[in-house]
Amino acid sequence: MNKKFAIIGGGIIGLATAYRLMQSKLADKIVIFEKEDNLGKHQSSHNSGVLHAGLYYKPGSTKAVLAVNGIRQMIQFCQKEEIPHKICGKLVVATDNEEIHRLQNLFKQGNENGLVGLRLLDSRGIRLIEPYVNGVAAIHVPEEGIVDYPAVCKALARKIQEQGGEIKLNSRAKKISSFNDEWIIQTGSDEYACDFIINCAGLHCDRVARMAGEKPDMQIVPFRGDYYKIKKERNDIVKNLVYPVPNPEFPFLGVHFTRMINGDLEAGPNAVLAFSREGYNFFQINPADLIEALTFRGLRKFLFSYPKMVRRELAISLSKSYFCKQLQRLVPDIRRGDLEKGNGGVRAQALDLNGNLLQDFNILARKNALHVLNAPSPGATASLAIGEYIVSLLPG
Repeated sequence: MNKKFAIIGGGIIGLATAYRLMQSKLADKIVIFEKEDNLGKHQSSHNSGVLHAGLYYKPGSTKAVLAVNGIRQMIQFCQKEEIPHKICGKLVVATDNEEIHRLQNLFKQGNENGLVGLRLLDSRGIRLIEPYVNGVAAIHVPEEGIVDYPAVCKALARKIQEQGGEIKLNSRAKKISSFNDEWIIQTGSDEYACDFIINCAGLHCDRVARMAGEKPDMQIVPFRGDYYKIKKERNDIVKNLVYPVPNPEFPFLGVHFTRMINGDLEAGPNAVLAFSREGYNFFQINPADLIEALTFRGLRKFLFSYPKMVRRELAISLSKSYFCKQLQRLVPDIRRGDLEKGNGGVRAQALDLNGNLLQDFNILARKNALHVLNAPSPGATASLAIGEYIVSLLPG
């Protein structure tokens, strides 16, 4: 009997999963359903373009293992497919003595995760790499880099189609039902029958899971991140990647400087509640999305538990001057006039009912379905490894 797979979601994780599935020979037919008119239109392209090496993630966690394996797989794929990328290295900078202990914990964690070549630097060592950066200590992460993720999506799509996979654009899954161990996916006037579904719907993965009969004890809450571009005449103020020491209670890394693959320099993102699951600026509002988020018990508990963090992130979003002030902790010479409004991104962050941010990847495997319910950053970097991991969970 032919085994037909449907992958819902044509972002980088859905594409990477289809690519790895085709390599495995477990599927006789693979169809990707993407609701947009192009692939990778959301998280896959609205991000900082960084190749994350696995510094931040709890040793032994799925996220840590897949990030470390994933960056190496992604680099190898980019080299083979001639996709623009650069291994430029990153500094994670402690700007005062209170952050040194957290920095040392990160250093230990990165070594436990298997990162290669990590170095602890003093202020002089920082200036040798990034002359304008202010800090009392830093970790140099030589394996990290930047990449053109939209180009990765295009290359994956090409290889999937070359091997006989099918990609259906403008095909939103509106209803999913099961009958005699077979799934029926309805996309408007069309129906598609398959034996196995893989949910890689990103910002809508919880909704797709519910359509398929699941009752996940989490919900996707969209967090918007705002970016500024540094004016071209000032974009030599940072050479590559410069990050602050993150707060370990949150999965957000704080506003930072990122050299883009096209040569631009960006700063950001902050993290505030988006008023739409696909709302890339303050004025994009989807009433249904907003009501769903605000009536979710988990979000209310989160907002109540961390009011100081919520106010700070909102202030960063609303005030260019305050945004600049956060950047000046890393680069004192940056000025408000150096910043031009950039793009925004929306992170699909899963919260549980108690208001806890899910820190690790969350993949729910069933007999004839698999749901990727939490795979934010470093999801793009780790996408090929995530796809490989998903295939390992499938019945033979």
